[in-house]
Amino acid sequence: MVTGETGDKALLVRFALSPDGRVVPDIAERLPGRGAWVAARRDAVVTAATKGLFARGFKGRALADAALADQVEALLETRCLELLGLAKRAGQAAAGFDKAQALLASGEAAYLLQAADGAPDGLRRLKRAAPDVAVLTCFDAAQLGAALGRDMAVHVALKPGGLATALRRDVERLRGFRDNVAVTDRDEKERR
Repeated sequence: MVTGETGDKALLVRFALSPDGRVVPDIAERLPGRGAWVAARRDAVVTAATKGLFARGFKGRALADAALADQVEALLETRCLELLGLAKRAGQAAAGFDKAQALLASGEAAYLLQAADGAPDGLRRLKRAAPDVAVLTCFDAAQLGAALGRDMAVHVALKPGGLATALRRDVERLRGFRDNVAVTDRDEKERR
């Protein structure tokens, strides 16, 4: 809506209108009614909110809060941590160095989550077990631990599946709102 470009839905955030005409983020993309799509970047959401672009997108009155980008960031963070918790309960996540290393060594891991405050030497040792697995760094050890029902978690390996795919997508979207999110793909080139 801000840039006028069409893009991959995975890199967009949907917004909907509440009954009172307020713009609300629809992170799960399930709210009823017409949606307006904005690039999953803080600057794009701020531009849409401050320049009245939502009114044009919704073809009518649309009130956007000045803190809309902060709301999107908070909702994406919550969603990522909830997906991680679901993956753990579904048996699709292995937390802790030894369990993550075992899952990586078995070749069954799709992604490795590394705590932002984790030591780099542990990550290097894990990457030796599975150099082709993408690494997602976006939360600290306390946040990862809380999502998994533990005090702390520095390393979490995820099995492939719908939950891992959804988590990767939402981490990518969260990256547009935070500077401390890193995604290191198989080619070892870190993006932001």
